Amino acid sequence: MNKPIRRVAVLGAGVMGAGIAAHIANAGLPVLLLDIVPPDIKDGAKKSERNAFAAGAVKKMLKSKPAAFFNKSHAALVEVGNLEDDLEKAAECDLIIEAIIERLDIKRGLFAKLQPLLGESILASNTSGLRIEDMLEGMNQEFKENFLVMHFFNPPRYMKLLELVAAPETSKETVARVEFFGKEKLGKGIVWAKDKPNFVANRVGTQSLMATVHLMIKEGLVPEDVDAITGVPMGHPKSATFRTVDLVGLDTLAHVVKNCHDVLVDDEDRELFETPSFISAMIEKKLLGGKTRQGFYKKSKAGIQTLDLETLEYREKGGDPDIKKACKKLNKIPKIEERLRATVATEGTIGKFSWTLLSRAMSYAARRVGEICDDIVAIDNGMCWGYNWELGPFQTWDALGFAETYDRMVKEGVSLPDSVKKMRESGATGFYKDGEVYDLLSGKYVPAVVDEREVSLTVLRRGESAVLSNAGAEAWDLGDGVLGLTFKSKSNSIDADVIGMLNDATEKAEQEFSSMVITNQGDNFCVGANLFLVVMAAGAGKWDELRGMVENYQAVTQRIKYSTIPVVAAPYGMTLGGGLELCFACDSVQAAAETYSGLVEVGVGLLPGGAGNMNMLWRALEGVPQGTDIDVSAFVAQTFKNIAMANVATSANEAKEFGYFRHSDGVSFDRSRQLWEAKQRAIGLAKSGYHAPVPRAYKLPGDSGIATIGMLIDSMRNGGFASEHDALISGKVAEVLCGGKGGASHKVTETEMLELEAEAFLSLCGEKKSQERMQHMLMKNKPLRN
Repeated sequence: MNKPIRRVAVLGAGVMGAGIAAHIANAGLPVLLLDIVPPDIKDGAKKSERNAFAAGAVKKMLKSKPAAFFNKSHAALVEVGNLEDDLEKAAECDLIIEAIIERLDIKRGLFAKLQPLLGESILASNTSGLRIEDMLEGMNQEFKENFLVMHFFNPPRYMKLLELVAAPETSKETVARVEFFGKEKLGKGIVWAKDKPNFVANRVGTQSLMATVHLMIKEGLVPEDVDAITGVPMGHPKSATFRTVDLVGLDTLAHVVKNCHDVLVDDEDRELFETPSFISAMIEKKLLGGKTRQGFYKKSKAGIQTLDLETLEYREKGGDPDIKKACKKLNKIPKIEERLRATVATEGTIGKFSWTLLSRAMSYAARRVGEICDDIVAIDNGMCWGYNWELGPFQTWDALGFAETYDRMVKEGVSLPDSVKKMRESGATGFYKDGEVYDLLSGKYVPAVVDEREVSLTVLRRGESAVLSNAGAEAWDLGDGVLGLTFKSKSNSIDADVIGMLNDATEKAEQEFSSMVITNQGDNFCVGANLFLVVMAAGAGKWDELRGMVENYQAVTQRIKYSTIPVVAAPYGMTLGGGLELCFACDSVQAAAETYSGLVEVGVGLLPGGAGNMNMLWRALEGVPQGTDIDVSAFVAQTFKNIAMANVATSANEAKEFGYFRHSDGVSFDRSRQLWEAKQRAIGLAKSGYHAPVPRAYKLPGDSGIATIGMLIDSMRNGGFASEHDALISGKVAEVLCGGKGGASHKVTETEMLELEAEAFLSLCGEKKSQERMQHMLMKNKPLRN
């Protein structure tokens, strides 16, 4: 075992430095964040004034959207200072990450100051393009042994990629410690790059982006056309090309492009890195994207406008309607391999444009193997983790068909390296096959390096078919006595089939397995109940059908809660409404760090109807020792606020702070390891003497609590912050949480709570305003429709 990294210093509190510090704090480690002393500071200024830049960066991170911290409480782990007074403090840290301005002379100056202080501390540069060889010039041997590059992608919390680059002198211990820290503590995907300009992802990604820009000019297309083609149809993010540039910042892109053009003098695609005149003009006019609120696109009162690249004036958003229509159709193809083949095969502009870009990207990536990294996996991972591509260049090549793609590129005169020619002549069928990957440098298949924890449901499940299956969900044997239940419904919404399978799978698990994991696939864990079914039943006045829906889901959550075997939920992404209610029912949760959870039913004119009111309150009270006579009003009031205000926790850690998850629940920083970690949690519970919990009743405030919360509701309504209908819904929530009307403080059983919840839910379903809200939500959110 290598010495662990327990404390980190980040030098430079700009956007990247502050973001890195925030994410290290997210991992629970103390961080020292240093920046320069403000240049206009007066002699004798207070230390707080000298630390103003670093302190200001933390304040910005606390307000940033998307949030940099998992929860604002994590900011307490960040200590601020400055580079003049506190370098010795930094040298006491196990790891120092340099994230100052991208100027070689300034970095060298800082390194010279650090060199006599460092000792065994590791120093890592977050440079995005400077070479280690140049940065280390003049440094001593010990400094070089403890130095490497850690290149994070922005924003550090959300981007999985971490590129690592070692110097020839970097010690094996330094390499191992930093790789372990990045992967295990920060949840990053590690790509080892060579000491070449822009490393792996930015080298390949910038070539691809600039090829798109130049091809657009050549073909006479406009940004809307290009973004329609280069987004989802090609397996790239919805932000595609120009919306992505607006997010990143045109000045940032221009810096990377210029660096490529200046230093990559032998690159066969060097002409692509020439900055078009319209980009230079945009930078001059400060049309940089989101940071200046105008770039290739701009929001106006009339809607989104597009920059005319000839006049540099904004116009109404347009583009070729035929391209837009065809791309919308391509977007609906769920499997990426089929979508790519359909996109390239589309006649006309879409097929020609996409093929030209993909063939250039694939061939360019192939020519880089051996130069920027040693294998194709590093490039594929770099593009998936750093640019959010669904498939990397070589995975894309396989999806299009290795042999036919190679033959087409050769026929069209696309330059390919001899290593790929040798691969084609060998009869190889693709870059990836049966647990092996083709090594272009050795010219043969080699075993793929696999982390056993990075498994999908498809890999982990046993047997030819599911143990149980219906139209909405199915249950699979995951091995080691664990039954895995997964939804198949649209957007993983909860309907009658899902409820039935939850009940049947729990029964099956109790009989033939030792534990169960509820894990889903797709973008979100569960967006809640199928709203379409509720709207239809309410509109038709089918109250018995609605009551059955509510009582059946309440019953199954209670069934899971008191099952004889442990049940673990593995939520991620949107975990809303009924999705969170399902988590409440489970013994434990192994949540992805990026889990966004809350009971949001008030937004559609309802309240939680799957035991969510009770279980959120019971969760808040479960630590109170039995027999303790306390006033629970504060717990009731906070639970009311979370439900009535539809408070959504924006991370798994924040969900713990809100009381949605327990502090003992697990958090998976790397989503690819979540299922494995959830399974281990289930096995651990099963093997450690698991027994089902015992139902409890709690003394709730009754009428006095309803009156107290009612004053808050009246204040919101009178102040114009809530409508009459909002007040009605909130009043129903208060009645449930306080144990019902008509009495003083008294003990309330779970059965009584569920009855109150069901009646309140049904009464709101009958409200015209609630039905209108539900219908409006359905029109806005296609995934919630049947």
